[in-house]
Amino acid sequence: MQVRWAAALSAAIVMLAAPQARADAVEDFYKGKQITLIVSYGPGGGYDVYARVLARYMPKYIPGNPSIVIQNMPGAGSLRGANYIYNAAPKDGTTFGTFARNIPLVGLLQKTNQNVQFDPLKFTWLGSSASFADDAYLLMVRKDAPVKSVEEARKQGGAPIVLGTTAEGVSSDAMGVVERDMLGFNLKQVPGYTDGAALNLAFERGEIDARNVGLSSIRSTKPDWVKPGGLGNVLAVFGRATRHRDFPNAPTARELAKNDRDRNLIEILEIPYALSRPFAAPPGVPEDRAKALVKAFMETHKDPGYLEEAKKGNFDVSPIDGADVLRLIQQIAKTPEDQLKSIEKLVEGGG
Repeated sequence: MQVRWAAALSAAIVMLAAPQARADAVEDFYKGKQITLIVSYGPGGGYDVYARVLARYMPKYIPGNPSIVIQNMPGAGSLRGANYIYNAAPKDGTTFGTFARNIPLVGLLQKTNQNVQFDPLKFTWLGSSASFADDAYLLMVRKDAPVKSVEEARKQGGAPIVLGTTAEGVSSDAMGVVERDMLGFNLKQVPGYTDGAALNLAFERGEIDARNVGLSSIRSTKPDWVKPGGLGNVLAVFGRATRHRDFPNAPTARELAKNDRDRNLIEILEIPYALSRPFAAPPGVPEDRAKALVKAFMETHKDPGYLEEAKKGNFDVSPIDGADVLRLIQQIAKTPEDQLKSIEKLVEGGG
């Protein structure tokens, strides 16, 4: 009896010690190390702002307190950065990054595209800093542009709205196709801008009439645009089932859809907005380090200093963790094949 009791006690001690041993191993690994945070856009845009604030506060919540440094890697509407994180970045937990919210959608739709070199279901997802709880994706038009309303935007035959975008397939481009083909807006897309900062500059200079942009991004980088008398006029909002309270006269894309089929496709296209500011590490990160990173990521969004910076910067903080991000991507993956094909044509810029 005593032998059995001693064996059971020994096993219980081993089980209790195991989590501590794993925690110690993670701390030992990260102590004195530097983590690289890849931002798949240039400096100054919304994704960059979120990443830099995260990098300042997250180290205190990672065992071993490693430093975090930002590496900007713009290109192809953040596809370059996503490919790097998935394929070339170290898989030991010393690198993670952020990229466009609809990169997972692009990955699911364009599996045969040689430029898409990742499976969004296999990233090590840390989470998203924002889930669009109080956000919106805006079609913003300069106030001095000829088009002032949805009715004017739908008039064909006149001068089109000149809409600047980054690369084909990203949010700014895909929603431009939705605006043109599903909402009936008369517009001309001008792709090729490197990132949000370049689009902002083009908008300010009058090179373009309009751009599609997240409200949180504008609040943190160009807040004067959406103030009374500001440069921008919000024509329509995406990523929401209802109008945003700050823009009661701007209808949602779902309201403007011409039929039920288009409305359904728009709703699927809008799922990525719930992972508005995604962060992911490469596949294959050791499980204990991945769990530590997810935990640290979520704890950072409760940090008083982080929240104070977010308040001053006017950007949305409504985080979801890696498991929730993965569930949203799985939801898109379960979309019927015919609907995915229709969405793929939109993302590719087709009709």
